[in-house]
Amino acid sequence: MFGLGKSTKPVVGLDIGSSAVKAVELKPVGKGYRVSAFGTEPVPPDSIVDGAIIDGGAVAEAIRRLFENRAFKTKEVAASLSGNAVIVKKISLAVMTEAELSESIYWEAEQYIPFDIQDVNLDYQILDAGSGKGTMDVLLVAAKKEKIADYTSVIAQAGRVPVIVDVDAFALQNAYEMNYGPESSAVVVLLNAGASAININIVSSGQSVFTRDISMGGNAYTEAVQKELNLQFESAEAAKKGEMVEGVTFEDVKPVLHAMTENVLLEIQKTFDFFKATASSDRIDRILTSGGACSVDGFGQSLGERFGAPVEMFDPFRKITFDPAKLGLADADRLVPTAAVAVGLALRKAGDR
Repeated sequence: MFGLGKSTKPVVGLDIGSSAVKAVELKPVGKGYRVSAFGTEPVPPDSIVDGAIIDGGAVAEAIRRLFENRAFKTKEVAASLSGNAVIVKKISLAVMTEAELSESIYWEAEQYIPFDIQDVNLDYQILDAGSGKGTMDVLLVAAKKEKIADYTSVIAQAGRVPVIVDVDAFALQNAYEMNYGPESSAVVVLLNAGASAININIVSSGQSVFTRDISMGGNAYTEAVQKELNLQFESAEAAKKGEMVEGVTFEDVKPVLHAMTENVLLEIQKTFDFFKATASSDRIDRILTSGGACSVDGFGQSLGERFGAPVEMFDPFRKITFDPAKLGLADADRLVPTAAVAVGLALRKAGDR
């Protein structure tokens, strides 16, 4: 959303997460794309907390290590933000021209944004130009300037050029539209569960109709395992993934994970309730999940049972040529679910909206 450069060159999609940084570079092939480079690198615990970069040096170092992979050719990168420093709101305004809107948007936005308007970067998109009803729907996106600066600064420290800062939920939507095509009027939930946040973007007829970030994710599961079974964080993380550690079996871990899933589902339920209160329809036709925390034991099944909708893993390479062996990736199955945001960012071009 927030273009920082003017060229229309391809970019590397860089997803800066609280547990890992992921990067994807795509090469256009005919009408589609193929993955020309893909990498992931762990980020030290607590370097990023609730989307805020606490230890910029550690994050920049992780990004630098990621790009030591010589397969990445492009210096320009697109990154994204989520969490409480980003506000996404759909607002209704009197019908006006694009020029009038660009003049009045800051004044209009002030009523909807809980930060000082001087402290944010603002972007917007007309969703519905008002078919004869005198008003038009506009999607308003605001992000704190200091948050954008924190992210662009670690990218620059790592020797790369930040040209776009997007929003996680919209990057997810980009990847969805590329791989699943413009769906009809089906109401599809894109749910990306990372280590410290869950991004939800509900889309229908090619438009985002509701977005929300929930500040809990995979780390909450690890911390619950750590506390219940008295393990170190690293051991709890391994146990969560089904590895045997310190005499703790996966059978010991499952009840802890399932109890935490109940808490997560309550938060997702609140999100869906907000959506249904503001939307014209209260149905959900399909849920596509991505992110590392979605592979927690029983998560997808519980999600489907709770909301009565089919749940499937989002495949960010469904229509993009991806050859893990050629890229030297051994554990592609584990990596694919975590790549959705990076793929969506890699589909952007510097200078586009």
